[in-house]
Amino acid sequence: MGFLRNTKEMLLHAQREGYAVPAFNIHNLETIKTVVETANELRSPVILAATPGTMDFAGRAYIQAIAETAAKLHDIPIALHLDHHTTYESIFESLQLGTKSVMIDASHKPFEENVALTKKVVEIAHEYGATVEAELGKLVGQEDDLTVDEKDAIYTDPDLAVEFVERTGVDSLAVAIGTAHGLYKSEPKLDFERLAKIRSLVHVPLVLHGASGVPVKDVQKCIELGCAKVNISTELKIPFSNGLRDYLLVHPEETDPRKYMKPAKEAMREMVIEKIIMCKSNGRV
Repeated sequence: MGFLRNTKEMLLHAQREGYAVPAFNIHNLETIKTVVETANELRSPVILAATPGTMDFAGRAYIQAIAETAAKLHDIPIALHLDHHTTYESIFESLQLGTKSVMIDASHKPFEENVALTKKVVEIAHEYGATVEAELGKLVGQEDDLTVDEKDAIYTDPDLAVEFVERTGVDSLAVAIGTAHGLYKSEPKLDFERLAKIRSLVHVPLVLHGASGVPVKDVQKCIELGCAKVNISTELKIPFSNGLRDYLLVHPEETDPRKYMKPAKEAMREMVIEKIIMCKSNGRV
């Protein structure tokens, strides 16, 4: 019988072996089952990422219970991870439910406030045996209810990253190197030199947010330069919704979710396979 993990050993192993653990944003039973069953087929560790909006939509306790059940049924490393949570209170609620991996995103706050809130979350999370991811810098685009305009985007400062990690005790760090949340209007230009410098100075695993739409070669270069976790959200929503929409357009009389959810899940499954192979995490279990 498996159990939900924190991400410490998962990400350290990925960092050592030169691959990344994919973190897929999930929303309900169907998306969790699709991600976990596909990862199990490919023998890949996997992170189920849930934003505050997902928790509000599906219910924090429901998501926790579904993820725990998925972990019991499969013998691959599975983590339920709080993605882009911005308050101590929401994180504490999930820690009490048994969540073992959390992200506190205070990147929109001034540096000292980011440090203070992150450190506070690290202290309580470590008491519960959970790992903490934080973010330094600002990614352009929208993630859940957080929106950052292009003019407000800030790349991660390598020297500040060192200070941030040392003062907060975080287990992993999300960096801003030119990626964005949501879909890209043009091919992103990533600052690989900045990423390499951060990796040379910071020893905790690095995290790449906004990977949906980034060319595979660029994502894999980020992995080579130290990104041990890659977040994927938008590119899962699109095939799922398209599969559902296409089926209902052809079968407008269909009312049975057991039937119209199947093509949506299958379309999403194909994308999960593609992203696992992109992260080179297949066959790592």
